[in-house]
Amino acid sequence: MPKYLVQTTYTPEGTKGLLAEGGSARRAAVERVVASCGGSLEAMYFAYGDADLYCIVDFPDHLSMAAVAMTVRATGAVQSQATPLLAVEEIDEAVKKIVDFRPPGS
Repeated sequence: MPKYLVQTTYTPEGTKGLLAEGGSARRAAVERVVASCGGSLEAMYFAYGDADLYCIVDFPDHLSMAAVAMTVRATGAVQSQATPLLAVEEIDEAVKKIVDFRPPGS
């Protein structure tokens, strides 16, 4: 199952909702939206810095991740980015692939 690191920053409206509902309610909401597309929440952490929230999620396919991301972003409560995560074994497979590439200028 594809795995993603999702970094989220709350907008002022989203922060108001977090203050009203608390972190546990947000975790339940994330679990619900991810499960609605066949995924699961592996980990969720609030943070200080560039992002307010970090989640690691699994989805059955890339389209499910895209559907959740678009739906959540459309609310205007958050800005987010999803980074695909590759397992060590997937990298082992990738390095075995033959790639036909010519560097610029060669």
